[in-house]
Amino acid sequence: TKEYLSALVGMDMSLHSMEVVNRLAMCRISEGDKKTGGTKPLVHPEFVHRFVSNCLSSCENIQDRNAQNRLVRLVCVFLQSLIRNEIVNVQDLYVEVQAFCITFSRIREAAALFKLLKSMQG
Repeated sequence: TKEYLSALVGMDMSLHSMEVVNRLAMCRISEGDKKTGGTKPLVHPEFVHRFVSNCLSSCENIQDRNAQNRLVRLVCVFLQSLIRNEIVNVQDLYVEVQAFCITFSRIREAAALFKLLKSMQG
């Protein structure tokens, strides 16, 4: 499984790869004791963090402005989903995502993500 996850982290960002990671990140598996009903994420949070970091840097490295805007929008919606579903700990990614939002503040979805970050700081 680790090989697949590593390959996914290294892939070029696309709507499809974000959908796959989003679905995997939502999955939970039971932890041993069925009486307590404990579950843990199928995908380790560190993997999700690495994938998100790769998404953010991919956006910054695209030369084509239209393609960049489209990918930034997708990444923002993807991040909002991860945050709202408590898949990622906002504090772990805060500085990185905040810098991303400021860089792309001209894009409405980045401004909305920034607002979400601020509201969760509490």
